[in-house]
Amino acid sequence: MKLKLAIKRLMDAVLSAVLLILLAPVFATIAILVKATSRGPALFPCDWIGKDGRPFRGYKFRSMVTGADELEASMQHQNEMTGPAFKLTNDPRVTPLGRVLRKYSLDELPQLWSVLKGDLSLVGPRPPRAHEYAQFTDFQRQKMAVKPGITCLWQVEGRHMISDYDEWVERDLDYIRRWSLWLDIQILARTALVVIRGTGI
Repeated sequence: MKLKLAIKRLMDAVLSAVLLILLAPVFATIAILVKATSRGPALFPCDWIGKDGRPFRGYKFRSMVTGADELEASMQHQNEMTGPAFKLTNDPRVTPLGRVLRKYSLDELPQLWSVLKGDLSLVGPRPPRAHEYAQFTDFQRQKMAVKPGITCLWQVEGRHMISDYDEWVERDLDYIRRWSLWLDIQILARTALVVIRGTGI
């Protein structure tokens, strides 16, 4: 198992480094567009919780209006997800450019830096935000037994249909139980198809 985990980490480091280099022009273009089309920074800081409850800070391209987090509390009655996470299909906080970025998962690209640093893996349960983790049940905390990732089973198997957080956790636990390097490769390949098809939101 230690050897497999070492190979997974090596795969994460190599692929993230290569993608960061190859996609540098894309990063620059998106950053310019975000700054040009709405007020606020190009990058949005995310305070996530990693393996075994360890907090870390990552980044996404900003796809919402400035102050979106503060607005979320007043929108809880519109939440389409049962549980600690917030989901709203036509979220008014998302900017026009942000909808395009989310459609093709381009807002997620800065997370490659977190993969290179070792805070994230390419594949693993999606990391919860700090205030979401504070509401976790013992059942939900089980997903934190492994390093979180940029993509996971939830994102390639019915992402749009899941409205119960426990069902999302069930998929994460299924991934943990069945984990193998081959499964990671399969999920990465399926994620590429999701991105190309524009079904990232």
